[in-house]
Amino acid sequence: MSDFKQAEKCAERLSALAEPNRMRIIDALRTGSRTVTELAMLLKSEIVNVSHHLKILRLAGLVEAKKFGRFMEYALSSEWTSDKGAVSVDLGVYRVVLPAVE
Repeated sequence: MSDFKQAEKCAERLSALAEPNRMRIIDALRTGSRTVTELAMLLKSEIVNVSHHLKILRLAGLVEAKKFGRFMEYALSSEWTSDKGAVSVDLGVYRVVLPAVE
């Protein structure tokens, strides 16, 4: 790693991803934006738990939130790139790649 700040940012993002429910959220968002309620139903989890995980992903810059009326919709941040169904994000020295879903 070239500097301490870059290492810190990379570690923060890896830490945000290092939780199974957060990885499931990232996987669910690869097909488009969703509300917390939609994610909770999809993941069969409580809304409060999904909201907690979304906050961590948002603070790490991996997810973005946009308000639509009374609802917030969450989507992968613009740092994620898509290629033939696979999505990836550059964490500095490392790149996380989620392969295309068959």
